[in-house]
Amino acid sequence: MRFRTLSFSTRSLTPSKTLLPLVLRRRLVSALSAAPSPSPMAATEESLRRALAEKQTAVDAQSEAVRALKARPSVSKDEIDAAVEVLKALKVEQGAAAKRLQSAVSSNSDGSSKEAFRQAVANTLERRLFYIPSFKIYRGVAGLYDYGPPGCAVKSNVLAFWRQHFVLEENMLEVDCPCVTPEIVLKASGHVDKFTDLMVKDEKTGTCYRADHLLKDYCKGKLEKDLTLSPDKAAEFKHVISVLDDLSSEELGAKLKEYDIRSPDTGNHISDPYPFNLMFQTSIGPSGMLPGYMRPETAQGIFVNFKDLYYYNGNMLPFAAAQIGQAFRNEISPRQGLLRVREFTLAEIEHFVDPEDKSHPKFVDVANLEFLMFPREEQLSGKSAKSMILGEAVSEGTINNETLGYFIGRVYLFLTSLGIDKDRLRFRQHLPNEMAHYAADCWDAEIECSYGWIECVGIADRSAYDLRAHSEKSGVPLVAHEKFSEPREVEKLVITPSKRELGLAFKGNQRIVVEALEAMSEKEALGMKEALDDKGEVDFQVCTLGKSVRIKKSMVSISMERKKEHQRVFTPSVIEPSFGIGRIIYCLFEHSFYIRQRKSEDEQLNVFRFPPLVAPIKCTVFPLIKSQQFDEGAKLISKSLTAARVSHKLDVTGTSIGKRYARTDELGVPFAITVDSTTSVTIRERDSKEQIRVSIEEVASVMKEVTDGQRTWFDMLWKYPTHVTTHADEL
Repeated sequence: MRFRTLSFSTRSLTPSKTLLPLVLRRRLVSALSAAPSPSPMAATEESLRRALAEKQTAVDAQSEAVRALKARPSVSKDEIDAAVEVLKALKVEQGAAAKRLQSAVSSNSDGSSKEAFRQAVANTLERRLFYIPSFKIYRGVAGLYDYGPPGCAVKSNVLAFWRQHFVLEENMLEVDCPCVTPEIVLKASGHVDKFTDLMVKDEKTGTCYRADHLLKDYCKGKLEKDLTLSPDKAAEFKHVISVLDDLSSEELGAKLKEYDIRSPDTGNHISDPYPFNLMFQTSIGPSGMLPGYMRPETAQGIFVNFKDLYYYNGNMLPFAAAQIGQAFRNEISPRQGLLRVREFTLAEIEHFVDPEDKSHPKFVDVANLEFLMFPREEQLSGKSAKSMILGEAVSEGTINNETLGYFIGRVYLFLTSLGIDKDRLRFRQHLPNEMAHYAADCWDAEIECSYGWIECVGIADRSAYDLRAHSEKSGVPLVAHEKFSEPREVEKLVITPSKRELGLAFKGNQRIVVEALEAMSEKEALGMKEALDDKGEVDFQVCTLGKSVRIKKSMVSISMERKKEHQRVFTPSVIEPSFGIGRIIYCLFEHSFYIRQRKSEDEQLNVFRFPPLVAPIKCTVFPLIKSQQFDEGAKLISKSLTAARVSHKLDVTGTSIGKRYARTDELGVPFAITVDSTTSVTIRERDSKEQIRVSIEEVASVMKEVTDGQRTWFDMLWKYPTHVTTHADEL
């Protein structure tokens, strides 16, 4: 009889229910011990927490039952011993439930430890010189890293594919602008006043920490280490993590106090959160009179060049400009390797479009894509990301418009082509307080790694804010024109804020309120006009202030005016995909890494399964044994690969073939060419270890086709005879 078929469970055991015949009680204990345990992957974390709570309740109830039995003089020793055996079995079950929960919260999807996996990846990357801390001999500087030879090659390949996938296929205009930016440019964009993170200080030592990181680390630590958390408390911590970017300074400070979060280094109390500007300040020229900053993003260089780019494009919309370059942010507490650094590579696109027509002619090409999306409604209700069809998400209004949806689809194809696991990629919509008041819609491509879900690409509809801001500050109109074949009589919305009245009422917040008023849609503006005409004042929500303000009739004029126009002059909207290249590369490292066992030994071998597209070296060439004939053949093949522009490494050392395979596998080299004959060679594929035999004359063309993506390895297996290895040292 299996325990699950009994008509009662140990959760409801009471003293009276333990007084069973001894044989039946012993069967119960045996059944408890033998009951099958669900695998960690078969249950959600929430169900595991509930199961653990139920086991704890059962243990507490049985403990009380044992105490009650011991207090009754008439109960025999056998009966007490039986009840104790049930209690012991329940404690075993409780321990097993605790282990399953611990495994679920601290392991990867394959059951391996996240920490051990992360360390294995980091050790391999540093040992093989993919990247290392900068200025290492001087003990380094937090947040600065150097790419070594294989890291440079991977980065170069990622950027080359980015250019092909976006710049070439979408006919974008590429620019390259300076890193040093005058203050006036970043004043207009809002970076000087608003480019901040909330910081706290250790009240005794003065050490600085990023406030949201402390709260996130606390919640994650509780979820991973405190197995006694109730399901409701665990849900609370998960909700805090999901809305972290949506918390105001006051809300963040309140949470830090509620959880009594202190300095992680000293345990001292911390200050209330306050803003810290993340830009590196400098001065331009020897006089020091012209202040500037190291650019925090590449986008502003594109915006200030809009007029010339628009002219270059034949005064036609839509068009996109792109830029790859370094950006700089003085991070409060850089950590997590390439994920949070002070100097990094950005690849950004600014797609300029008519605000009245955000359709896209190529949207049909991506409309049928289906992948994980995390709309804001799901986040705020505590739900998980769900699989959605892109075309349906746009038609239902989850994604604001076709052009934004098109770029979301193109970003998905880009990342998965690089080798990012589609099951660990999601697109998360920004929560209301994450978005600026002028933004129409914003989504982040987030990739899951051992550190959790990491924002790697931001795709935002920034409306016309940037061009308007630079137009106002510079006095140069950054606008587009649509000429009419015949004059048109149009009715236009005119919003005229009274800067004097708003300045008297809102002081330093005047500009923010003005921008919010000017950014109103026609529906919002006419609603406000009606309320002002009726009541003389109205409450107006200003997202960037995080509160409502009282607008009086004297503060703004709203009207609809009829005019005859020969052309329409307007400020284009901007759709901006922004790629953090270092973050994408790090997630690619983790998604590509696995450990392989040797067949004949206990030793483990580290392997990166990079697709040929991004692999740092496409193939290796080595002779099977140290021989003049084979060495000459290897050198001849090397020359032909160089002529075909296939990156490769020639290895004529005398080490065993197995060790040479292992070295190249650890670098992620997808193919190994072994010269074991004067007329033909074997080509080995890294992950399957399958081999084909190809004539020496064909090697370069085969490698060119398979590494350029013209053909697949599967195609080559059909075309060429497979080779069963006789190499004694094959892994």
